[in-house]
Amino acid sequence: MPDLDANLHSNRLAGVRTGGGVGPADVLAVLRNLDLVLLPVGVALALALGAPAFGVLVGAGGWLLQRALALLDRRLIVKAAEPGSRLGLNFVDAFARIWLLAGAIVAAGAIGGRSDGLAAAVLIFGAYSLAFAVRLARGRSGGPG
Repeated sequence: MPDLDANLHSNRLAGVRTGGGVGPADVLAVLRNLDLVLLPVGVALALALGAPAFGVLVGAGGWLLQRALALLDRRLIVKAAEPGSRLGLNFVDAFARIWLLAGAIVAAGAIGGRSDGLAAAVLIFGAYSLAFAVRLARGRSGGPG
């Protein structure tokens, strides 16, 4: 197999730049996903402060699962041709993901105990609040999502 020079063949590698800097698109991507960037920090901090590990991990797993579902659902919703269908699908998507998060909190509390449920709830509340603040800051010009 021939060697591949990334600088020479950068047009073949999607998303690879040879300039070596951080551009505005990179900063916007990090800000758009700030909840995912800070989630490991929050998990580590919670565990270091003595929060129940099961609850923290269930909360983090629930958050990651609902974010993955959001990406999948967004792709499916974009394929819907009619604006009325998109509105209804966005509504169902939003409620389904909230119920998923509520289910993660209840499951953590039912399986692990009250303190695990509280840990999951606090972690999800923090991640949701951060994601909500970012979405508000982006405004309507940021588009859906």
